[in-house]
Amino acid sequence: MTETRLRFPPSPTGYLHIGGARTALYNWLYARKTGGKLILRIEDTDVDRSSRDSIEGILDGLQWLGIDWDEGPYFQTDFSNDHRSSAQELLANGKAYKCFCTKDELDRKREAALAAKQVLGYDGSCRDLSGAEIARKEAQGLASVIRFKVPQRTGTIGYDDKVLGMIESDYKELDDFVIVRSNAQPLYLLCNVVDDIRDKISHVIRGQDHMTNTIKQLLLYEALEAPLPVFAHMPLTLDTKKAKISKRSHGEIVAVHFYKERGFIPWAFNNFLVLLGWSPGDDREIFTREELIEAFSLERINRSSSIFNYRKGDEKFFTDPKAIAINEHYLRTMDISALAEMVKLVLIKENLWDVSYDKEKKQWYLDTLELIRGRFHTLNDFTSMGRAYFADDYIIEQKPLNKNILKYAGLSTWLPKLGAEYEKMASFSIDETERLARECAQQADVKPGVIINGMRTVVTGQLAGPSMFDILQVIGREKVVERLKKTPQLYS
Repeated sequence: MTETRLRFPPSPTGYLHIGGARTALYNWLYARKTGGKLILRIEDTDVDRSSRDSIEGILDGLQWLGIDWDEGPYFQTDFSNDHRSSAQELLANGKAYKCFCTKDELDRKREAALAAKQVLGYDGSCRDLSGAEIARKEAQGLASVIRFKVPQRTGTIGYDDKVLGMIESDYKELDDFVIVRSNAQPLYLLCNVVDDIRDKISHVIRGQDHMTNTIKQLLLYEALEAPLPVFAHMPLTLDTKKAKISKRSHGEIVAVHFYKERGFIPWAFNNFLVLLGWSPGDDREIFTREELIEAFSLERINRSSSIFNYRKGDEKFFTDPKAIAINEHYLRTMDISALAEMVKLVLIKENLWDVSYDKEKKQWYLDTLELIRGRFHTLNDFTSMGRAYFADDYIIEQKPLNKNILKYAGLSTWLPKLGAEYEKMASFSIDETERLARECAQQADVKPGVIINGMRTVVTGQLAGPSMFDILQVIGREKVVERLKKTPQLYS
């Protein structure tokens, strides 16, 4: 194979979670680095559990992350004839056989092996049935599966894993495994190999939980006379209790859409995902798209499992601190015009968007984002902590209300009076608004911070933020005056 060809083959039995997204990202990065192709293949053969909603969720998650593909999406069920044809080819060539053992028979053999402390595995009862015996059993209406006939060889079979090194298994430890169920449905083991051969896959990058299949799949490649791909098995992603991250155990906090809905920047989340099991060999953690493609290599994938340090119940830092920190970095440093387009989408979603922000108030919009982004963690903060800049129905949080307002009864008089001064002043400038605020504090015989912090809470609803007098310029004289005059209502 001269072209690097990789695949991401998700099963549409639920949403795209961070483990699957990381697998897609690693395959995408390697395809882009090598100038190869990424094939998207939906492995939907589990008909009972697959759903259209899951398929759409996977596609939406990949598109949000910016992980594009070059071929597909293909659907595994569309190639069922290929899978059955390959199974029949193996039967015809004596590399597979029909097995008529019932579940009860297999269970009894398993129990006997356990009692005798023997290695568990199929004992090959049907391996050498004659044609006449097979015909007789079929005439009796007995159901059968198709088992792959593991070659009876001495020694080992193995492969050079690009992450883990040489992986080997002894032939005598391998038993004949099922490749087609009794209902004529080929199993994943066979389908996956047949699809990879058809799609000319050169590299298989997947999680270490698939390693139990790899040796068996090597045998299938050999039996189907196809070249082996390069295998690279990534470490698993675990939670803080060293349990494998899964949709069933951890819920939506491991779903890609969870982070999309909470205002993460797509590339920032990719930047976080890639570090769950890979490092560049130096202390870098922030990469542009081009830098990451250049830096990525299979050899730098870690052998040990990574830890996803999620925090349920914490509204501010609800997930891995590194994910938050990387997202903050992008939010606070990215090009302001690019950020403006992202914030626009969340403002529209919350009915806070004004078409003037794209026209006569465009500079005001950009200046406002530049001013307030320094303390925000996600895009959603612009519509929660930053709501007061775009609407009048903002919430004054209880902590700043208690600390900056209710603690000082005199503010119910001082702030409306300051608002009246602002209303009639000739120049609503930074210097003049600060001068009047300090004069107000002096007249009230309190520290300037009492007036300034009280004003911050009334005008923005927040405990902290940028310079108060910069905020006044952005909010504008009319709204500032209106909000300061409503201060007494906070005491009722």
